[in-house]
Amino acid sequence: MKYLVPLPRVALGLMLGASCSISLAATPEEKIASAMSAAPPSISATATILDWPAEMADEMAELRQGDNGWSCLPDMPATPGNDPMCLDAVWMDWAHAWMNKLPHTNKGMGFGYMLQGGTPESNTDPYATEPAAGNEWISEPLPHLMILVPDAAMLEGLPTDHTNGGPWVMWKDTPYVHIMAPMPAYQP
Repeated sequence: MKYLVPLPRVALGLMLGASCSISLAATPEEKIASAMSAAPPSISATATILDWPAEMADEMAELRQGDNGWSCLPDMPATPGNDPMCLDAVWMDWAHAWMNKLPHTNKGMGFGYMLQGGTPESNTDPYATEPAAGNEWISEPLPHLMILVPDAAMLEGLPTDHTNGGPWVMWKDTPYVHIMAPMPAYQP
């Protein structure tokens, strides 16, 4: 499936459909290296590497074909954090739904890596663009593994506190709920 929109952890102006262009000055080799830094080499070495579109309506360009079912993207130039990511097929479907504010049910377990950290965001509101009362803003994202489950009820009883030092449930009580598991930073 080809995706016509960017994926998770990008500037919310882009996520919410704002019309803009982004600077894509990095070389293809630099973009591939950035994308590969998002996950362990056992995943990123044979993943498909996609590039962010210059315009929202454009398709993502394929920088390198892969064969393991994973898709990796480089750091998004329009965001303040270093947020390359590698996503499996379940996460790619989730991201498409999230980006387009569509209802979503996970079809199985899903895994996504962001071992360089990410972009500041809310722990409770999938569409918050800045800190606000009650949205538990994460100003310094940690490198992490993201986990989707097929039934949100499986997450009941798990912590939601992102400051607890371990895994937590992010965006609870939304269709986009998932587990965030802190990981060591990957140094390529």
